[in-house]
Amino acid sequence: MDLQALKNRFSIIGNTPALNHALNTAEQVAATDLTVLIVGESGVGKEVFSQIIHSLSGRKHNPFIAVNCGAIPEGTIDSELFGHEKGSFTGAVDSRKGYFETVNGGTIFLDEIGDMSLAAQSKVLRALQEGKIARVGGDKEIAVNVRVLAATNKDLLSELETKNFRLDLYHRLSIVLIHIPSLNNRRDDIPLLTDFFLQQIAEEYGQEKKSIDKNALEALKQHNWTGNIRELRNVIERLIIFSENTINSEDIKDYVIHN
Repeated sequence: MDLQALKNRFSIIGNTPALNHALNTAEQVAATDLTVLIVGESGVGKEVFSQIIHSLSGRKHNPFIAVNCGAIPEGTIDSELFGHEKGSFTGAVDSRKGYFETVNGGTIFLDEIGDMSLAAQSKVLRALQEGKIARVGGDKEIAVNVRVLAATNKDLLSELETKNFRLDLYHRLSIVLIHIPSLNNRRDDIPLLTDFFLQQIAEEYGQEKKSIDKNALEALKQHNWTGNIRELRNVIERLIIFSENTINSEDIKDYVIHN
């Protein structure tokens, strides 16, 4: 697929070489069945890349599920991922399939995998290596055919040193590594992103699109974007609400720098 067509399809804005490289890598690896590790700061759009890979793969007509590993309590993650048998723990009133069974034939995206416990990491590794899982409380092996995509905003190499992440799982996941650049590393894309969000949010509010002057744009380019694309969209929405028809540098001082 043409790179611009790919960007249009998934509403990806920007022309930074690092972003283009990440997109090209995602497109090339999609046709394979390789595991992929997507790394980048929070808010850069890691889940969008997982959707790109799935939608361009041979599994595109099969299920896709995104699982935020950091949001699942440690005591329940095994049950969520691999299922459980009736009576295996308090509250297990029925047998239940986990995500690996429900997306069989499709793709599972394990977001924030750096937050996963070592015990759960071991079971994910087995699913990858042997294509088999076992439900919590069960002794039956269940064959699964699932493509695993993973993402993290952590430095997994540091996590390896502190023994918080399995080396064997890291190597199994990072057969292909995609690094999504932070917004601070693609500042030249900020004017394009700003224009896109000005139009998008205006349409959502049923308003005329507001303009932004050059000084205000320059101020946005100099801002430290710790929240990346997500933060920029929130900022543009705030500016649309509180500024006049043209967003200026004083608005940036009032509603961005001091917030």
